[in-house]
Amino acid sequence: MARILVVDDSPTEAHQLVQALSRHGHQVLTANSGSDGIEVAEVELPDVILMDVVMPGVNGFQATRQLTRANSTAHIPVIIVSSKDQAADRVWGERQGARAYLTKPVDDKNLMRAVNDVLASDA
Repeated sequence: MARILVVDDSPTEAHQLVQALSRHGHQVLTANSGSDGIEVAEVELPDVILMDVVMPGVNGFQATRQLTRANSTAHIPVIIVSSKDQAADRVWGERQGARAYLTKPVDDKNLMRAVNDVLASDA
C-alpha cells in the first residue's frame, strides 16, 4: 500500500484521516504545520500528501505550491483536504498544483477514491 503524509494542524482532523487511511492498509506519516509538512515530504518522499489549508505560518496553499514546484517533491501528488468550500478555493488549490480538492468532513469513500485516483494516474 501507499505511504501517505497527512498535514493538518488539528489533532482531531489528522486522527480521523490517519484512522481512515490505516483501515485501508496505508502507512501514514503526519505533520502539524505547512512548514513541517514540507520538511517531512522532502525527507520521506511519500506517495501522496493530504494537505489542510488553514494552518498558522505556512498555509496549505503555500506548502502545496512549494512542494509541487520543487524538483525533489514535484512528483508527489497533493490532495487538499479543507473546510474551505468556495469555488475560488478549489481553483486556487489547483493553481498551486493540487491534484484533487476534498472538503471536510471527508467520508472514507471519497477520501479513498481521491487517493486511489492520484495513485493510479501516477502508475
